[in-house]
Amino acid sequence: MVRLTESHLRIAPLSRIEGHAALDIYLDDAGNVADARMSVMSLRGFESFIQGRPAEELPRIVTRICGICPWHHHLASTKAVETAMGVTPPPTAVKLRELCQMLATIPDKILHFYFLAAPDFVLGPDAPAAQRNVVGLAGANPDLARRAVKMRYGMQMALERFTGKAIHPVAVLVGGFSKPLLEEERRALLANVAEAKQFALDSMALARETLLPPFIKQFQDMGEYASGYLGTVDANDNVQLYDGDLCLMDNTGVRTRFAPKDYLTHIAEETAEWTWLKFPYMKKAGGLKLEGQNPLGLYRTNALARVNVAQGFATPLAQKELDIFRKEFGRPVHLVCLYHWARLMELVYCCERAEELLHDPEITGREVRLASIAPKAGEGIGHVEAPRGTLVYHIRTDDAGMVTMANIIPGTTHNNAGMNLSMKMAAQKLIRHGECSEEILNKVEMCLRAYDP
Repeated sequence: MVRLTESHLRIAPLSRIEGHAALDIYLDDAGNVADARMSVMSLRGFESFIQGRPAEELPRIVTRICGICPWHHHLASTKAVETAMGVTPPPTAVKLRELCQMLATIPDKILHFYFLAAPDFVLGPDAPAAQRNVVGLAGANPDLARRAVKMRYGMQMALERFTGKAIHPVAVLVGGFSKPLLEEERRALLANVAEAKQFALDSMALARETLLPPFIKQFQDMGEYASGYLGTVDANDNVQLYDGDLCLMDNTGVRTRFAPKDYLTHIAEETAEWTWLKFPYMKKAGGLKLEGQNPLGLYRTNALARVNVAQGFATPLAQKELDIFRKEFGRPVHLVCLYHWARLMELVYCCERAEELLHDPEITGREVRLASIAPKAGEGIGHVEAPRGTLVYHIRTDDAGMVTMANIIPGTTHNNAGMNLSMKMAAQKLIRHGECSEEILNKVEMCLRAYDP
């Protein structure tokens, strides 16, 4: 933390997140928090510099947006291009894509919970900053840290052995998938996923019974507010990560279900001069205001949002965990700390869904891509649920198949307003009369880490 002036504090960088950001805290004359703003100043510009490129190159370019969730950008952008070109991939290709999404999401959730969030829960928010990290976690609980590292590495390598690249993938093609799944690969992946599923269940129990309960009251004291939520649901209103309708719940609990192509009917965006990150909001609210317990237009995405908007999970073990969760907290749930709980429920779901796909006889089919695709003028919207939230790609192409317009809304962008308000409310609760400590500032950051930005 740097005190730039008597009334201006800055945390830069915000630590143990997957992106890059800073928090500016502004104090009034009494030394209490008047405002707090998160700034993201890393200009990426992908919406601009993919224009003029052949649409089929888009899925290979946008994986560079994020080294943590490149598969989700790979998938969502491919779906957008296919919609613009009027292309429908073979059923086996669709199942291979969803399988890769599950395999990529499993290590992502392990990374966030154990490498970034768990040091706060295991070591405590008051632990020295030099120890409050994955190395400190390894020192405090070497067996747990060793198992988490081994599991994340194992799943990353399993994905790489099948597709060639775990990071910046090229396996998904417009119109299909690059290769079929061989029987020996299927058996090997089943063994990997079975091990990951046991780890997911153990992690869920550890968090539910030991790690999270002591912090739930603390987070309530730091600010809890009702908001809207956005996620994807299947035909039965269950959580869906690869495809389905979008479901937007407002802050009164009213749900609106709509096709992804209609996202602009329900979501608008605005900008602020102090950050490059856009502020999406619920269009029917008429605007966005971040005011304490009653924010206007604010909605959130990510794991907690998905379990709020959906009726349940389509897999038994994840649904069992959701039943426990709802019995304890109800629905909808607004407490930011419970993003961690919901994220681990999804970890269980991803393992179960990967097993289902690997047992599907069609998964080893040989027809995995279309023979030829002709470029054309069109408009396409594609989306998936990324670990950090709903990821939307919207493009237009000309007669030569060149991209002429692109709009990208990643999960963290959807959560921009929510993250700002959570940290502002935490800072207002904790920083009084100009006094703040490393522990206090870390608790403010814990509100941000819950979103996994």
